[in-house]
Amino acid sequence: QTYEEWQLCICDDASEQSWVAEYLAALSATESRIWFTRSNQRLGICGALNRAGELATGEYTAFLDQDDVLAPYAFECVAAAVQDGQPDLVYSDEDYLDSQGHRVQPIFKPAFSPDLLRCGMYMGHLLVVRTAKLRQLGWFRTGYDGSQDYDLALRLAAGSAAIRHIPRVLYHWRRHPDSRS
Repeated sequence: QTYEEWQLCICDDASEQSWVAEYLAALSATESRIWFTRSNQRLGICGALNRAGELATGEYTAFLDQDDVLAPYAFECVAAAVQDGQPDLVYSDEDYLDSQGHRVQPIFKPAFSPDLLRCGMYMGHLLVVRTAKLRQLGWFRTGYDGSQDYDLALRLAAGSAAIRHIPRVLYHWRRHPDSRS
């Protein structure tokens, strides 16, 4: 990232392959911005995200799936967006990476609309939330695995949250046979 003030918080959700935890532990030992924890039992998506979130020390928390990619300037754009008005939630445009790594199918999103959000989770990724707001809401709720980000966005929007759209493609979803998206 061109913006260097970041922290990567990872929770290994009781992976069965020992090399995963070994690799992540070695990364966190060599890079002070990477924080790693391992669960001895399966927590599911929400539980693992919450466990990783317990490690977060920054003012904002961004969510990244393990097989996706951020634009190299993504956090720089987020940092610029939160300087004016300090929103509670920020989201960006996104696209897909095909099997050759080419960017395809950009998704250009509208400005925040509570009505549109009630119809579906159009925000997608990159989703960035003020960490204090996450703690106030209780992070992700158990039982919402797979739609945890939508549940969180609805709970944020139900209050007096300030929500901002960054009209730039900052998040790239990898398309592959195992992807659920």
